[in-house]
Amino acid sequence: MDVEKVNSMDFGEFVDVFGNVIERCPLIAAAVWSQRPFSDLEDLEKHFFAFIDALPQSGQEGILRCHPDLAGRELQRGALTAESLREHSGAGLMSLGAAERLQLAELNAQYRARFGFPFVLAVRLGDREAVPRELARRLQCPPAQELRAALGEVKKIGRLRLADLLGSPPAQQ
Repeated sequence: MDVEKVNSMDFGEFVDVFGNVIERCPLIAAAVWSQRPFSDLEDLEKHFFAFIDALPQSGQEGILRCHPDLAGRELQRGALTAESLREHSGAGLMSLGAAERLQLAELNAQYRARFGFPFVLAVRLGDREAVPRELARRLQCPPAQELRAALGEVKKIGRLRLADLLGSPPAQQ
């Protein structure tokens, strides 16, 4: 899909197509639609991320709460979004052994208890062995630093999803 197609989309189509660029946050796509026309993928990405950056901390934390735990209950129940399912699958999180699942469940629970939102990681950029290591490392971060790190991961995921939709390599940042 090219940027001309994106710019020609009506509101409903735009939200249908881009509503999950930021996990389960179609309202962000709805707000971004009004910023048309976009000059390119990077411009579209800039509008998504500017919306996130402009939110108060409570709104940013709300965006994080829309994400599933990695290899968590939503995966087990078959309730992941199509995008999250592809990302989990590509990272090998669909084929974890019982011990690995238990370890991640324990780390996810500790993380949620400490920060109040799920651990977010752009798993497409790593591998399944990196997930528990990174989760354990980030559990040690101060809350403000972790909020920034988690939002950075949301943006990485969004960048990859936008590139998928537009059939382009993601912008480098």
